[in-house]
Amino acid sequence: MANAINWFEIPANDLDRAIDFYKKVLGGELQKQDIGGFQMAFLPMDGEGQVGGALCKSDMHIPSAEGAVVYLNGGEDLSTPLSRVNEAGGEVVMPKTKISDEIGYFAFFMDTEGNKIAFHSPK
Repeated sequence: MANAINWFEIPANDLDRAIDFYKKVLGGELQKQDIGGFQMAFLPMDGEGQVGGALCKSDMHIPSAEGAVVYLNGGEDLSTPLSRVNEAGGEVVMPKTKISDEIGYFAFFMDTEGNKIAFHSPK
């Protein structure tokens, strides 16, 4: 097993608002699609075989600040996407924090839907 995780979904109450937020924060386009009764918007992913994810709106997807936390790739330095969070309508709830020299840094933010999400980067 190459990765313990192969897919993740971030719940959204207002999919268009969530798309706008993540588009601004991540600096990339999201592809919107309806699949099996779910409204989805796929987060940017580099190449096939990578771990991917989507924003999802359905009766089964309820935004929450509790429970599992998704760590998004913050690039080389998570300061860049984190600096866009407040401007995009979210809130940084834990600033960039060093874990260790080997592991890098992380930060927590609340998105426009009420989800607690994290960034990770080596610098």
